[in-house]
Amino acid sequence: MNTLDVMLERNKTFAAQQLAAGTLMPSLPHAVPYLKAIIIGCADMRVDPADVLALEPGEALVLRNIGGRVTPVLVEELRLLGRIGQLDQAIPGGGGEFHLIVLQHTDCGITRLVRDTPLLSHYFQIEERELEAKSIADAHLAVVIDVAMLRAVPALPASWLLSGLVYDVSTGLLEVVVPPAPIR
Repeated sequence: MNTLDVMLERNKTFAAQQLAAGTLMPSLPHAVPYLKAIIIGCADMRVDPADVLALEPGEALVLRNIGGRVTPVLVEELRLLGRIGQLDQAIPGGGGEFHLIVLQHTDCGITRLVRDTPLLSHYFQIEERELEAKSIADAHLAVVIDVAMLRAVPALPASWLLSGLVYDVSTGLLEVVVPPAPIR
């Protein structure tokens, strides 16, 4: 069996368990109200937010990229998600608490690119001279910077809670770097 075959067999077990438990997700727009959070996380396989935060299906939408960073592409994804929510008449956070979480981690691969300024400036869509302000090598400071960037996005609802966390890959523990507070 190759890797895909193993995954497909695991999926059959997963689907059978979900069907038996009656927990298969309904179709949109009914699935959206279960959403309680959007988590921005790193693509690193060691740091799957669903595992780290023990998420149940439908509790959070997870957006992952290199470094778990706020980039122009990520901001555009948030705008598109907001528009989908409007069209489905089920905007997340419309009733009750809704949380936007920046989740970065220690020993992130992006830190190995700190000297590859042309690549990183392209990724962040900024000038090379602006890279130092992104704090590539310091996950804690990068979380603070990215949370501040999200606070400046006018399309995000002011009432949403926004916070920033750093996951320590050596201990498995999360540290709250930016405590939850309304975006504006």
